[in-house]
Amino acid sequence: MMIEVLRIGQRLVRDDRVTTHVALVSRAFGASRIYMNEVNPEIKETIYKVNKTWGGKFKIEFIEDWRKLLKSKKKESVKIVHLTMYGEGINHIQKKLADEKEILIVVGAEKVPREVYDYADYNVAVGNQPHSEISALAIVLDRIQQGRQFDVKYDNARLEIIPSEKGKNVRDKSD
Repeated sequence: MMIEVLRIGQRLVRDDRVTTHVALVSRAFGASRIYMNEVNPEIKETIYKVNKTWGGKFKIEFIEDWRKLLKSKKKESVKIVHLTMYGEGINHIQKKLADEKEILIVVGAEKVPREVYDYADYNVAVGNQPHSEISALAIVLDRIQQGRQFDVKYDNARLEIIPSEKGKNVRDKSD
């Protein structure tokens, strides 16, 4: 399955950290790319440092027009999944999402324009209460992949965590 994420919008100051975390969750939970607009370019640098240290080929692409991206993805038959607390419950739709071949998950920062709801093949809610877009993205990515994303090992990782019951065990593969 190919999974990409689109981050729409950015509220000044507050959202640099939130958008960085949306990108980190996208990467760690199995997406291959995130598209962003209105973003601080330092976020791209941060994610590439994470790739260099922990491995992987996760990409960040800055875009000017998210509408153009959504239209293009629709033409390519990529399924658009919009995260919104007003959508269908994840418990009822996760099987359909897991069966899709290619998806683009839309994560809004501020009030999302109505047309995003219309572009979406799936408007998906993780609960119907106000919550973090970061947590919603993590839950949806995990439900779609059923935890398989955590079994991925990156050959190009410099550091690797060795799971342990107590303490921290990190192997430096560059030695």
